[in-house]
Order: sequence, then C-alpha cells, then structure tokens
Amino acid sequence: MQISRLRLLGFKSFVEPTELVIERGLTGVVGPNGCGKSNLLEALRWAMGETSYKSMRGSAMDDVIFAGAQDRPARTTAEVTLFIDNSERLAPAEFNDADVLEVTRRIEREAGSAYRVNGKDVRARDVRLLFEDAATGARSPALVQQGRIGEIVSATPLERRRVLEDAAGIAGLHSRRHEAELRLRAAENNLARLADLIGQLTSQLQATKRQARQAKRYRNISDKIQEIEALSYHLQWEDACAQVETDEAAFQQSLTTVAEETKAESEALRLQSEAADKLQPLRDEEAGRAAVLHRLSVDRDALEREEARAKARQDELETQLAQTARDLTREEEQIAEANKVLKGLAEEKKGLEAAGTNNTLEPQLREAAASAASVLASAEAALRTATNELAEARAERGRLETEQTRLSGQIARFSSQSEDLAQQLADLEASSGGAERLSELNADADRISALLEDAAAALSEAEAAEEQARSNEDHSRTALADAKLARQEIETELATLLKLLAPANEWTPIVEDVRIESGYEHAVGAAFGDDLDAAAEDSAPAHWRKIGGTGDEPALPDGAEPLGNFVTGPGALTRRLAQIGLVDAEQGPKLQSVLKPGQRLVTKAGDLWRWDGYSVQAGATTAQGARLEERTRLESLKTLRVEAEATQAAAEQSLGAAADASQAASEKTKELRLKIREGRAELDQTRNALATAEREIQANSKQLGALSEALSLTNAAHEDAKEQADVVASALQELTALEGLIAALETAQTDAATARSEAAQAEANLKSFENEVRLRTERIGAIAAEEDLWRKRVANANTQIETLGTRKSETTTDLETLAKLPAEIEERRAKLMDAIAEAESDRSKAADELAEAKTALREHEKAVRAVQESLSSAREDKARSEARLEAARERRTSLSRLIREQIDCAPEQCLSRANQPKGAGLPTLDEVEPRLAKLKADRERLGGVNLRAEEEEIELAAQLEDIEREQGDVEEAIAQLRQGISSLNREGRKRLLEAFDTVNAHFSRLFQTLFGGGTAELRLVDSDDPLESGLEIFAQPPGKKTQTLSLMSGGEKALTALAMIFAVFLTNPSPICVLDEVDAPLDDANVDRFCRLMDEMSKETQTRFLIITHHPLTMARVSRLFGVTMQERGVSQLVSVDLDTAEQLREAG
Repeated sequence: MQISRLRLLGFKSFVEPTELVIERGLTGVVGPNGCGKSNLLEALRWAMGETSYKSMRGSAMDDVIFAGAQDRPARTTAEVTLFIDNSERLAPAEFNDADVLEVTRRIEREAGSAYRVNGKDVRARDVRLLFEDAATGARSPALVQQGRIGEIVSATPLERRRVLEDAAGIAGLHSRRHEAELRLRAAENNLARLADLIGQLTSQLQATKRQARQAKRYRNISDKIQEIEALSYHLQWEDACAQVETDEAAFQQSLTTVAEETKAESEALRLQSEAADKLQPLRDEEAGRAAVLHRLSVDRDALEREEARAKARQDELETQLAQTARDLTREEEQIAEANKVLKGLAEEKKGLEAAGTNNTLEPQLREAAASAASVLASAEAALRTATNELAEARAERGRLETEQTRLSGQIARFSSQSEDLAQQLADLEASSGGAERLSELNADADRISALLEDAAAALSEAEAAEEQARSNEDHSRTALADAKLARQEIETELATLLKLLAPANEWTPIVEDVRIESGYEHAVGAAFGDDLDAAAEDSAPAHWRKIGGTGDEPALPDGAEPLGNFVTGPGALTRRLAQIGLVDAEQGPKLQSVLKPGQRLVTKAGDLWRWDGYSVQAGATTAQGARLEERTRLESLKTLRVEAEATQAAAEQSLGAAADASQAASEKTKELRLKIREGRAELDQTRNALATAEREIQANSKQLGALSEALSLTNAAHEDAKEQADVVASALQELTALEGLIAALETAQTDAATARSEAAQAEANLKSFENEVRLRTERIGAIAAEEDLWRKRVANANTQIETLGTRKSETTTDLETLAKLPAEIEERRAKLMDAIAEAESDRSKAADELAEAKTALREHEKAVRAVQESLSSAREDKARSEARLEAARERRTSLSRLIREQIDCAPEQCLSRANQPKGAGLPTLDEVEPRLAKLKADRERLGGVNLRAEEEEIELAAQLEDIEREQGDVEEAIAQLRQGISSLNREGRKRLLEAFDTVNAHFSRLFQTLFGGGTAELRLVDSDDPLESGLEIFAQPPGKKTQTLSLMSGGEKALTALAMIFAVFLTNPSPICVLDEVDAPLDDANVDRFCRLMDEMSKETQTRFLIITHHPLTMARVSRLFGVTMQERGVSQLVSVDLDTAEQLREAG
C-alpha cells in the first residue's frame, strides 16, 4: 500500500481545502519558520490515529481545529483524508475490496473524532491496525518530526528496540498480543469466580442433602403425632361431655339463691331512701346559718381595715403640716435676701450713669487721630513715588540694553526657521488623505458591536435556559430512578405477600373477604385465631355458615366497643363479631368477670380475655394477627402499585420532555457561541483596521497642524522681534539722569518716619477711651437684667407663701375630723361582735341536727351494702356457674371444631384414627399428654426443616454439573489463549532476530556510506530474550576508536541516527517517510551525502519521501517542491513546482 495524497480541511492553519500530492521519489516542503510546514506531518499522524493532544502541540484535541485569524472566523470542524493505493490488495480483508482507500478522520468541536474508510464508519483501532500492519502509523519512526534525531540519540536501549520492532513489522503483533493478554486475564478471573461458585454450590449441596434426611425424619414424627393427637382428642371429648352435665346442675342451684337475695335488697333500699329524704332540709338550714355567720365576719374585717386606714391618714396629715411650716420659713428668708441684693444693684447703676455724662473728650481724640493719619498718608505716598521712580529708571536701562542684544539674534533665527517650515508644510499637504476610509470603518464597528450585544444577551438567556433545562433533566432523571426503585420495592413486597398468603388448598379462606381497619389486625387475630382460615362455602370440611340471631343475645359490658365497628366481612361472622368487645389493656381484667357466655374482650395490641376465664397476653398468639396485617398491607400495596406505575410513567414522560428541552437549549447555546466568536473575530479585525487608519490620520493631522502652527508662530515672532527692537532703541535715547531721583528719595524717607510716630500715638489714645465707654454700657444693661430676675423671685415667694397658708388651714381641719373617728369605730365593733356570737350559736345547733341525720343514713347505707354484697356474691356464683357451663359447652364446641380442623373427622371418629389395638384398654389423658409432648419436642428439636430439600438437591446438582462444564470450557479457552500468546511471542522473536540481522547489515553499510568509511554495528543488550532486550549502537568513525552513540559528536550522532532510520527502511520499507528538518545540524558536505543516500533509498525501496527543509542543497535534490506560505496571518497555503518536469522542459527548450 502506498500513500498517494494528503487532503486537509480546517486542520490547524490549513483552513481552505489543501491537497499534498506524495509521489515516488523525493518530495520537498519549504517555507519560512512558523508558516505551518510541520502541520503537514501532524496531519499525517493525526489521520493515522494519534490520540495524544500533547503530540499535536495542543492543550486539547479540539486545538487541531482552525482557531480563526484576523479576517477569518474559527471553524467548528477539521478533517484530514489519506488516499492509499491498494491496487496490490495488501489491506486487511474488511478493506481489501477497493483499489483506493480513503481514510478520513473528522473532529467536531466538543464532540470528538470519527473515522471513515471509503465513507464507512470504522473504529479507531481498525485504522491503527491498518497502518501498523503496513509498517507505519502515528508513532512510526518513519515519521521523523523535529527533534526526533535527538530523541533517538538520547533514547535508552529499550526505547531504541521499538525501532527494530517496526523494522520487523511486529507492531501490530504487539497490539494483538496485548489484546490476547487482556482476554487471558479476564478468562483467569472468570475461572477463579467459577471455582468459588463451584465451592459454594458443593457446600450448598451437602447442606441440602442433610436437610433432605431431616425432612424425612420430620414426616415420620409428624405421622406419629397425628395418631397420638387423635387419641388425646377422644379422651378430651369424653371429659368435656361429662363436665357439661355437672355444670348444668350447679347453674340451676345458683338461680334460686339469686332470687332470695334480690328480695332482701329491695327492703333495704326502701329504708335508705326514707333516711335520705330527711337529710336535705337539714342541709339547707345549716347552710343558711353558716352564710349569716360568714357575712358578719366579713363586716368585722372591713371595720378593722377602715380603722387602720384612718390611723395612717392621721400620721400623713401631721407630717404634711410640719413640712408646710418649714416651707413658709424658707420663703420668707428668700424675700429678705432678694430685697438686699436689689438695693446694692441700684447703687452700682447710679454710679455708672454718673460717670458716663462727660462726652466732650471723645471728639477731640478722634480729630487728633484723623489729622495724624492724613499727614502719614501724604508722607508715605511721596516715599513710594520716589522709590518707584528711581528703581524703574535703573531697571529700565539694564533691561533695554539686554533686550536690544537678544532681539537682534532672534530676528536672524526666525527668518531661517520660517523658510524651512514653509517647505515641510507644502510637502505634507500633498501626501495627506484617508478620512472616508475611517468613516466606513467606524460604521462597520458600530454595526458589529450592536450585533454582538444582541447575541451576548441572547447567549445569556440561552445559557440560563440550558442550565435550567439540565437541572430539570437531572431532577426528572432522579425522580424516574426513585419511581422505578419505589415500584420495584412495592412489586417485590407484593409478590412476597401473595406467595405467603396463597391458600393451602382449593378452598378460599373467609379472611379473604374480611376488611379490617388499619391497626386492628392483632385484635381480630386474637379474637378469631385460626377460625378465619375456614372457608365460607358449606361444602368445605371446615366452614362458616350464616345463622340468624334469636334477638336475646347478651350485650357487651359497659366500656367495651363492638369489634364489628372496625371490621367489615361476610354475614357469617356477624354473631361472632357482636360478642367481641374492644377495650383498653387496663379494662380487660376488670370486665372479664362480667362477660356473658360466648363473649370475649380484645385490645388493639392483641390481648384476649374470654368469658370462661381464659386469657392471652399480647404477643403470645400473634401469627393470625400478623397474617391479617399482611393482608391489609397487600391491599394497600395493590393501590400503591397502581400509583407507582402512574408516577413512573409521568416521570418517564417528564424526563423525555426535559431531555428534549436540554438538547434544544444546548444546540441553541452552541449556535450563539459560534455566532459570537465569529462576530468578535470580525469586530477585532475591524477595530484593528480602524485603529491603524486613525493612527495614520491622527499622525498626519498632528504633524500638519504642528507645522502650520510652527510657521505662523515663527512669522509672528519675527515681526514682534523687529517691532520690539525699534521700541528699545527709542527708549534708550529718551532715558534721563538718576542723581535728582536719589536726593528726592532721601527727603521722603525722613518725612515718612516722623508722620508714622505721631499717627500711632493718636490712634492708641482713641482706642483706650472707646474701650472704657463700651464696658460701662454693658454693665448697666447687666444690672437691669439682674434687677428683673430678683423682683420675679420676690413675687414667686409671696405667691408660694399664700399657697402654703391655705394648705396649712386645710390640713388642720382634716386632723380635727380624724380625731373623732376612733370612738365611732369602737362603738360599731361592739355591736358587730354581739351579732357574730349569736350567729355562731345558731349555726352550731343546725350542724348537730345535720350530723344526726347523716349518721342514720350511713347505718341504712351499710345495711344496703351488706345485702347487696350477699346478692352480688350470689350473682357471681350464678355467673360463675353459668360461665363454667358456657365454658364447658364452648370447650366441647371448640374441641369438636378443633378435631374437625386438625384431623378432619367427627369427634366420635377420633378413636378409629388413633389406630389403637382392638380390645386394648384406653390410656388416661395424663398418660397420653407426655407422649405427645415428647414427640412434639423431638420434632421441635429438628428446628427449621426445609420440606423442599429433595427438590432443591436435584436442582443444585444440575446447576453444579452445568458450572463444571463451563469451567472446562474456560480452562480450554485459557489454554488456547496461552498457546496463542506463546505463538505470537515465538513469531515475534523470530521476526525480530531476522530483522536485527538485516538491519545490522544495512546499518553497517549505510554508516560507511555516510561517513566515507569506518565501521558500526547493533547489539542486543540487557536480556537474553530479544523481546525484552535493549538495542545499543557501537560505531567507529574513520580514524577514531569504537564507542557508543552517546560519546560521539553532534554531527556524528545525527548521521548515525539517520543511518539507523534508513537501515530500518531497507529492512521493512514504510509506505511513507517524513523527515522534518533532519538536515538542520549537518554541514554542506554531510547534507550532500544525506541527499545521495535518500536518492538511493528511493530507488531501492517503494518508500515515498516527504522532506521538510530549509537547506538549499536539499531543495535542489528533490523531485518536486511544495512551498508553504502564510500571506494572510494565521492561514497557510500550499504551492507546488515539479522540478523534474521543469528541468526536462528547460533542457527541451
């Protein structure tokens, strides 16, 4: 097979469809650094199945997709196709039906890669094996990338051996051996699991055999127990019939005794009623007398509280009177103090007013100060004028002389600059332009920005929608999993209950038609026991039959609720349910003694009290209750299953809708992201162009403005300099002498000093007088305010004295009134105490009469209780007799039913079932019971017995036989795999040794060719097994000693590595050899040898060489030359020249 063409689309920098033709001979690829030449080699390796994104020089495999350029958006897919000539039919069988194979690898961003051969989807493994069998592949040493020569040089011997394996063509053999080893390990694991399973089944089979023997013994003991039980039932039946006759006689005697005691109870009740009628009037009289006494006691307590309040009020008024006297004294003292202060303030105010009547001094002081200030101002003005005139004259002369020199130089410089700037401005105006282009770019940038903002908003909404859709999908998936799990649990429990509750025979138990409220199952189980297992059909051996009531059924005791209120079932159970009461656990023992024959009490927990004295605690007999609970649970499970199925269907529908919504949201998000990436790329390109144009225009504009401004400023400065020079010359001519100005300045300084001293003294005198006047005025105002304040205090004190006098009079009056109150209270207390003594006497008399009546009533009640106790005892004797009779009858009935249920015969037939010898005497019940208990104990000691053990033994034996047969098959498969691996190893060693000899011979010859002499050889080291050994290179260049590859110089290493690679080609030629800049470290002489060697290789083998190079000698020796260019940044293009054809045309011309 030969690779004839390579086609790329969207792969890395090759965005446009590009084809590289690979024909016989040497094909060269040239181009500047970074233009994409090495991408051609990576495309070859990628199409052959390369899986490492690092080998593709990327951070992810998606990086092989064109990422966009300045004027091109990023692509979402990349595709590389290899065209293989298969005219010799050397491809694997599944691909060997076509002359040309098109192997295509396509990758979609964020979706992974796909492989096709001639349009048919294939696996990556199929593609790798296709190329490995052809002595090439993604990791083939024939594809020599940059730095590969150095890798061979620095490789370990074990790594170099892989080159030899490629020469031997066993790379595909290694892959198959690895798959076989994986299968072998899996088969060995399966064999170990089968061995464990056989051990477990063997143990189970031994245990099942023991269980089968135990089941046989169980059946034998059960048969003997049935015979002894039949004999026991016969003896119990005879005892029950005798007991019924005895209890009937005792019941008749108890009826007579009850009648006599009932008559005595009536007489005692009459006497008690008469005594009770006399008691109530006496109670009313005693209560009235007690009420009068209580009212008088309340009045006495109120009088004592009133006396205490009066005393407290008197103390309070005395305290208030003393405080009022103290307040009056304090107010009078404050008035005297205020009058004293007012007198002092009046005297001070009078003195201040007298001092302020002299107003003649102030105008004199003000006039003197104004005159001195005027003189000072005139003197200082004269001084300033003289100083300024002298300074200005001196400065002006020096300035004018300096300015005249400076202006002369500026005039000459400005003239020269003006001529240069005018020439530059003319040149720049001729080359400016580009405003229209800038306007167009601005419009494009605004348009694209608006589109991107819309797309970004849409993307945010789409991402939120996608996130919500994914969240909904996760919730729906979780809900579906929960619904499936809940349904499976319900169905498992339902199947288990159906199996457990399946009827033991063809008769349907009546319990199937019974509906019990939740929580009452144990109560029903305790009340009915195994009776509910009987059928409702009359044809069944044990059955329920509906019997109409007689109307005289006894009622349940008070506090007992009929169990029928919580149970719904066939009419045959109505009479039984009517005589079963539901009570609390505390009421059961109390109410058991009043139960009528046939009645029983139960609790929700399963306690039972029967009328005949029989009772069962909760938990003692719960089997039937548990079965009833299971039946209730079964009905609820059926409803729950329907609900679970509906829930699961809804969850599946919800999940489907959520998945569709999530997929649609994801697609929309991808489309928007792609649109945004394309828009951003376009916007960046437009902005870059806009920035470039703006910079150019701005630079031209700045330069043009600067030149215009500079020219204008220069011309203006030139004119200004001329004018200033003329002014300076005129000023120098007009400037006068300085001596007169100096004398005038000294006179002005003396006058100004004298004026300053006089003005300061006048101002100080005026300020002192003004301060005295201001302080005197402020004190007079403060005295007036203080006088007002003290007068208000005097007025307030007088008002307070009047108020306190009024309060003192009122307090004195109240004290006189309270002084009369104690005598009145004492008089009222004496009258009240007499009334209380009389009321206590009347109440005591009424209480004595009531006590005598109560004593008489208690005597009559005691007599009634005695009679009632006798009657109760008689009734209890009657009830006990009746209960014993009913219990005997119930026992006989229960025993009859039990016999029919347990041994399926009438009580009279039990003796025949016992298989007793004819003529032999019957044992007593006491003798039979121990024998029966011993047999049952023997059966109980057997423990849990698996009655299906014999069937399970047969099933396990068959299963064990099948697994042992499978074990043999697996062992046979393991043997075949090991044999296959051994064959692959032998074949690999054979090929490797043959290839080693051939490669070694070629290597020695090629080494001499490249070096012009010397010797070299390959050796297998580090192991005797060729498949595990390393490959070491020993070489002796001309004029040097033998040494390993690592000790050679850089150029020698490169030539030796090339000799190694070409030796492999000669041994097992690869369809294609790609050499990426391998001639870079070689000098011109060695490059010439390298090129001659490649010519020989291309003629001796079918290998097609693709050489990527920068060296001109190599370019000159290739048959055809392809150039890779990157005229557009980030986009590679391929151009070609057939040098052989061009040379022929040149020679022909």
